[in-house]
Amino acid sequence: MFLVGLSGGIASGKSTVVTVLRELGCAVIDADVIARQVVQPHLKAYQQIVHHFGTEILLENGEINREALGGIIFSQPEKRQLLNSITHPEIQKEMLKQILKYFVLGYRYVILDIPLLFETNRLTKFMKYTVLVYCGPRAQLSRLMQRDGLAQAEAEARIRSQLPLDEKRRFATHIIDNSGGRESTRRQVLRLHSHLEDSLDFLWARLAAGTVVAGLGGFVYLLLRHFIS
Repeated sequence: MFLVGLSGGIASGKSTVVTVLRELGCAVIDADVIARQVVQPHLKAYQQIVHHFGTEILLENGEINREALGGIIFSQPEKRQLLNSITHPEIQKEMLKQILKYFVLGYRYVILDIPLLFETNRLTKFMKYTVLVYCGPRAQLSRLMQRDGLAQAEAEARIRSQLPLDEKRRFATHIIDNSGGRESTRRQVLRLHSHLEDSLDFLWARLAAGTVVAGLGGFVYLLLRHFIS
C-alpha cells in the first residue's frame, strides 16, 4: 500500500474530487473531519485549546466555536502556530490509525485529504504521489464569493492567507484542473484512479511488511523453543 496526498486551495473544488474518488471506492482520510473530532470536549487537544485561548471561544454547549477561534488565528499568525502545535500531533495519530486499518483491509493505496499539505510540507515526504486540485485565480475568487457570500476584499484576503495555487503546482506530481465543468473534472479523476490502480508500488510495501512480520514470527518461534527446551 502507498499514500497519496490530496490538496487544493479554498474554493478550488477539492470536495468535488473527493466525492468522485469515494464513488469509485477509494479509501479517503479527511484531515478536516479528524481535526473536528480531536477537539471534542474533554479530549486532550480540547483541554489545551481552552487553556491557551480561554473559555470565550466556547459555545453554550461547551464545544469550540470554530468561527470565533478562526477569527483569532486568521489575524494572529502566532496564535495559528500555537493551535497547529496542539492539534497536528493528535490529527496525525488518528490518521495513522486509519492508514493501518486500510492496510489490514488490503487497499492498494490510501488518499490523505490534507488542506495544508503543501503549506506545512511535513507530510509530503511520506506520499508516493501528491495531487493538487487546481482552478484559475478568477474562478477561485468568484466561487469563494458566491459560496460564502463574501465581499471581494474579504474573499481576496482569505485566498492570500494560503499558498497560491500556481505555486502549489510546482510541488504536485499530479494536477486536476477544476477550472471547467464537473464532467471534465470527473474524467481527470477517473484517469488518476486508473493510474493509481495500475501502480505496482503497493506490492513492494506488502512484501516489505510481510518480510518484517515473518522475521518477527521467526524470532518469537526461536525464543519459545529456547525457553521450552
